[in-house]
Amino acid sequence: MLRIFISLLCLLPWLTSCSTRDYGKVSYSSAPQVINVSDWDPKEKQKSGRSYSPSDQSALKANGAQALIARCAKGPYIDRKCADFLVGAERQGMLLGTYYYVLPGESASRQADRYLGRLRSIKSSRGLRTSKVLLVADFDTNCSAALMAGFVSEIHQRTGVHPVVYLENSSVIRKTLRYASPSQKTKLGRCPYWLALYSDKNTGLETPLKLAHASGIWHDWAMWQYGGVFWQGGRSKIHHYQAGNWKTPAYFGNLDRPIERSGFNGSASQLRSFWNKHSWAW
Repeated sequence: MLRIFISLLCLLPWLTSCSTRDYGKVSYSSAPQVINVSDWDPKEKQKSGRSYSPSDQSALKANGAQALIARCAKGPYIDRKCADFLVGAERQGMLLGTYYYVLPGESASRQADRYLGRLRSIKSSRGLRTSKVLLVADFDTNCSAALMAGFVSEIHQRTGVHPVVYLENSSVIRKTLRYASPSQKTKLGRCPYWLALYSDKNTGLETPLKLAHASGIWHDWAMWQYGGVFWQGGRSKIHHYQAGNWKTPAYFGNLDRPIERSGFNGSASQLRSFWNKHSWAW
């Protein structure tokens, strides 16, 4: 009888907060903040406020950023600002992370070699003192399930680390994952899921938990990119989530320009444990 009563309450969101579980373990105001950058950053100035550069990220730290994830490469293209961003983040005492954008048309083995080789070069040439760096696999929409599973397997074999998997909110990717083999799904499912969701307007994908379930692989998520930036109409166009207990601001703190940002699904101490688990001793 008690179970029935609880179930009925969950159908009445104005009486309980049961529905908040769709938004994770913490609200936007409590979630540890993670910034991700690439060659395209910093974006152009759009209003008054503080700015930042790859070497000076004091404004990011002052506005609450606890970690930074820099793009290392996109297929054969090497990101020229990655090293500077990592050095700048280390100066601020932030957790260091990197991502590699996997492209179709090249083997998983070759792309894994390029990713890790580039990180070794950055570590040795720039004198970084941070002992470990987070590894992230970001997959192009047209990647096959075999390439996705193969890449995370190659990374794990070389480092002993299951990388974080970042996926854009794409029906093409969801279809690819739906028809992946059981083995491919298992390999990908060992990796934490970093999702991108900027709106609650798509039916069936209104919340991060619903989007995770729609993957057919993950039933939870580790990080949520709630703030994205697209080039549109000759300038950086901000897209950010504004529902539930994640009514997020357009800009990050008092920055004078857009930036891509995510919230971690847990506490600050849990973020550090998560980071350590999925980081490589480079």
